Amino acid sequence: MSELHPDIEKVLLTEQDIKDITQRLGAEITADYADKNPLLVAVLRGAVVFMADLMRSVTCPIAIDFMATSSYGSGVTSSGTVRILKDLETNIRDRHVIIAEDILDSGLTLSNLIGMLNARGPASIEICAFAVKDIDGYTPPVTPKYVGCHVPNEFIVGYGLDYAERYRNLPYVGVLKSEVYS
Repeated sequence: MSELHPDIEKVLLTEQDIKDITQRLGAEITADYADKNPLLVAVLRGAVVFMADLMRSVTCPIAIDFMATSSYGSGVTSSGTVRILKDLETNIRDRHVIIAEDILDSGLTLSNLIGMLNARGPASIEICAFAVKDIDGYTPPVTPKYVGCHVPNEFIVGYGLDYAERYRNLPYVGVLKSEVYS
């Protein structure tokens, strides 16, 4: 494993853990969509690293596209307002759509995104979340069909996940020291 970044308290997922997760998810998607040519949509920016690994683990034909949404700004909790910053270029009518998401915590962004995409008449929409944050007493408004792993309710970064646009390039997932964002 790479040397631990000084702002990281501990590593939750190693590079090998991440590889195992993406290969498992890719095999599940391949089995479910072997003859459907799904559209894999990355929610930018965080999911781009995950989607790059995921799409290489899917062995059936797939297409890709990107969306960008915002609900965080530079803070550590959702602002409650979701904005579409970049829309799909692909027509999704009658397409099977799989949204690749880096982390599901509040579910606000995905819930709004799915509502908007459903209005466009896709054949189906499923979520493939690299990580689902376990928050005591809270059930998100969306349920991913594909879940890479569950993570504790801590501020995690790396493998595309950021704090204030930093740490996305870490090759592992780690817990950010609280003094960094407090």
